[in-house]
Amino acid sequence: MDKTFYFTTGILFLSIFILILLERKFPYRKGLAFFREGFWVDLVWYTLIQSYFLKIFIFDYIILPLDKHFHLSSLHLVSSWPLAVQVLFFLITHDLYIYWFHRWQHHSKILWRTHEAHHSNKEIDWLAGARSHSLEILINQTIEFAPIILLGANPLVVPVKALIDAVWGMYIHSNINIKSGKLQYIINGPEMHQWHHSDHQEVFFSNYSTKFSLWDWLFKTAYLPDTKPEKFGLPYNYPRDYFLQHFHAIKRVDEEKILKNNYFSKYYRLRPRLVSWYKSKIKTLKTDSLLHKTEI
Repeated sequence: MDKTFYFTTGILFLSIFILILLERKFPYRKGLAFFREGFWVDLVWYTLIQSYFLKIFIFDYIILPLDKHFHLSSLHLVSSWPLAVQVLFFLITHDLYIYWFHRWQHHSKILWRTHEAHHSNKEIDWLAGARSHSLEILINQTIEFAPIILLGANPLVVPVKALIDAVWGMYIHSNINIKSGKLQYIINGPEMHQWHHSDHQEVFFSNYSTKFSLWDWLFKTAYLPDTKPEKFGLPYNYPRDYFLQHFHAIKRVDEEKILKNNYFSKYYRLRPRLVSWYKSKIKTLKTDSLLHKTEI
């Protein structure tokens, strides 16, 4: 499994590099800055911290206790299938579930509260898809990985499917101007998903698919005009802070009003101050280095 970890991690970072390169060379939306608004929230809080702790919670405190209680994995219901067939089976079945759950989220006022964070970015790129409310991730990844463990699938299915999820998720959100032609009727890509993240009323109930756009075409929720969206994100104000984004799902908050609180303001402005301090230190070090070279 150690080799699998290094192999999947290597592919993941290579995919990130390729997507970033393609975004720079063939942008869907020109002028999008690499360090866009919300970049650090998505990278640090959602990608690194939230994903790490949710992985532990989902596997160690939900799935494994279920397996110990019911002993379902010992039945090895799918273990005799070839690895590729197992991966494909779980990819298709989970993707079909995600389509319907995603569609339900857009139609339910309660479930929308767990999903709107995912739509709050005003600029969509390879990292934007990482922004998802922890409750939404908890539900979806438990339903995703529990059957793999409980049905006794090959242990490699989990890291392989997790890798496919990560790469595909980054791809469909990427700021790449790609035209996949008829393939877009089966495989989902930025063409349809960029529209899904737009702030256009006509597409709010469309393009729910993640990996297979087939579901949208089959269930008549596909939206793919010849034009590009003009604006992205939500049509109303949404908190930019990670913790407020979570609290906002329970009780609506006004971020500007909360900023007037002295303690919250200090926390909120801590990262910008640290970045400013870091930049000033780097600038000072460079200046000192140049002076030193001049004296020599």
